[in-house]
Amino acid sequence: MGYSTAQIGELIQQGENSAVEFKSQRVHTDSIARELVALSNAQGGVLLIGVEDDGAISGVSDVSKMEEKIANIARTNVVPSITVENYIVNYQQNQLLVIEVPKGSDRPYQTNQNQFLLRVGSTNRALTQRELMRLFQQSGVFHFDATSVPGTELKDLNLTKLDQYFAQYSFDFSSEEDKERVLANIDVMSDKGEVTVAGLLMFGINPQKWLHFAEISYAHFSGTAVGSELIDKQVVTGTVDFQVDSGMAVIRNNLLVSSTIQAARRVDQLPYAENIFRELLVNAVVHRNYSIAGARIRIQQFDDRIEFISPGRLPNTVTIEKLSMGVSYAVNPVLLKFMENQRYIDKLGRGLPMVYQAAKQRGEGAVFEEYGEEFKVTLPL
Repeated sequence: MGYSTAQIGELIQQGENSAVEFKSQRVHTDSIARELVALSNAQGGVLLIGVEDDGAISGVSDVSKMEEKIANIARTNVVPSITVENYIVNYQQNQLLVIEVPKGSDRPYQTNQNQFLLRVGSTNRALTQRELMRLFQQSGVFHFDATSVPGTELKDLNLTKLDQYFAQYSFDFSSEEDKERVLANIDVMSDKGEVTVAGLLMFGINPQKWLHFAEISYAHFSGTAVGSELIDKQVVTGTVDFQVDSGMAVIRNNLLVSSTIQAARRVDQLPYAENIFRELLVNAVVHRNYSIAGARIRIQQFDDRIEFISPGRLPNTVTIEKLSMGVSYAVNPVLLKFMENQRYIDKLGRGLPMVYQAAKQRGEGAVFEEYGEEFKVTLPL
């Protein structure tokens, strides 16, 4: 894209922040590697080479040599390697090198000295174990829903519900003696005899006993802002399929309806087909990041819109733009499998495009957003 003199001036005036870092041309290779890793593990950003920490312009004497150095660092000192874009800019009678670092598609990244770093504010810090786990989950290397929950065992599962699940495959689970082995084969339990996160969420007697945050918080406000008067507030718990059904009932009861008279009878109508709201509920419970403790799914209804907020970012290869085109993803593949088998999910990934088109047909588009550690869908009412 290139950078104008005015744009460079604005970046320098802002100072170093979560997306901008200044570096002298004398910078050490290891320092550049740390910056590339930290920015790639975050949301990407820009390195300005030839600018001192205090914003003073020192310039780059040999930009071709510096470009080659940066390319070598991105290729050999960052694991896995990354691709950056370089731009040469003339500024205040000096040449500066602008290095654009994209948000990484293969996160988490580390330096060749085994440092996992994250850009926070204007500094870099080592990733915590939980942050590293989230990035591995986004990369598809690790799936939290398949991990076991310490302290759980077979008695924490609803065996009647499991009987019904297996019955659709003509398998008599109730007569099976080694139930734990069977359940381990479908990832409901681990080889150690503990229930997995997905097993609890789908077949647990009381999932929230172990996963306190795995619930839906619903709030209906009388105005258009969170500070408005509350009309209704509820917390929906239980297994994820029960949460979807109960959440749908709550939404149905709270949405304003338009009434028409047909054959002398009043017919109440939702602003959208019911399957639109149901799809957003299913998407929220199936694709949220359950490794983020203390965060609930939040549904916030206002006079002009309803918001579905789910903890967790999109996987590495998925962008906001791709969602409306039907690109599907699986943060929790075990849970996804169970919900598909229970016919809560369309395997073809048509859910969010259906939501997008339904809102577009009304003349207003649904908005998909990613901010912080949350994903939000806003549906205009």
